[in-house]
Amino acid sequence: MATLEIRDLHVSVEADNAQQRQILAGVNLTIKAGETHAIMGPNGSGKSTLAYSIAGHPKYTVTSGQVLLDGEDVLAMSVDERARAGVFLAMQYPVEVPGVTVSNFLRSAATAVRGEAPALRHWVKEQKEAMAKLEMDPAFANRNVNEGFSGGEKKRHEILQLELLKPKIAILDETDSGLDIDALRVVSEGVNRVHAAGETATLLITHYTRILRYIQPDFVHVFVKGRIVEEGGKELADELEANGYEKYVGVAV
Repeated sequence: MATLEIRDLHVSVEADNAQQRQILAGVNLTIKAGETHAIMGPNGSGKSTLAYSIAGHPKYTVTSGQVLLDGEDVLAMSVDERARAGVFLAMQYPVEVPGVTVSNFLRSAATAVRGEAPALRHWVKEQKEAMAKLEMDPAFANRNVNEGFSGGEKKRHEILQLELLKPKIAILDETDSGLDIDALRVVSEGVNRVHAAGETATLLITHYTRILRYIQPDFVHVFVKGRIVEEGGKELADELEANGYEKYVGVAV
């Protein structure tokens, strides 16, 4: 059973004046396979910084703390090593990759994660079945990665990767951003299928509770000023929807 442990994590980013500005101020969080943790908080609280720091974005500097995946030091790994170890990040704004088709991208990623190239005949069947579940036109397999995709199409492609790669930890950074109701339902169903397998730990970062109507979190964490200031179950998300973050903003000092 995979476990991600974040211990007293402090992260800074270079500000406009070339000085380091602290964003994360001591984050502690443990996520186990089969669990879904939702992180909610106001804009600028550091939620996305946490996601990108775990994934290894060079913009962010870890000044202290640990991130462990099954006891292995994630912070000592390169970005590609983190991905092969089972760290998956669904980005809020997925990038375009001109000249690389979706099919080639997915098979290359699966080869890196699985340690060998999947047999082509079986892979094509696996990919088609996964795309059908996400209501994606099979023609997307021959298009360049995210090039000309709508926001909803990009997010479906992110979840397609999630379903095919089966990571140990899935970090979903505002996956609901820019989705209409139908796309939100389809994307959420994909996340739920991965969750039902019980082998993936899910960290869901969101501003709003609408995605939590489809993806039921086991734990909800309120993130303010770079750290977790409150924790609870689904009822905490309902409270935030009703009352906002104001009562928690003064807690983080």
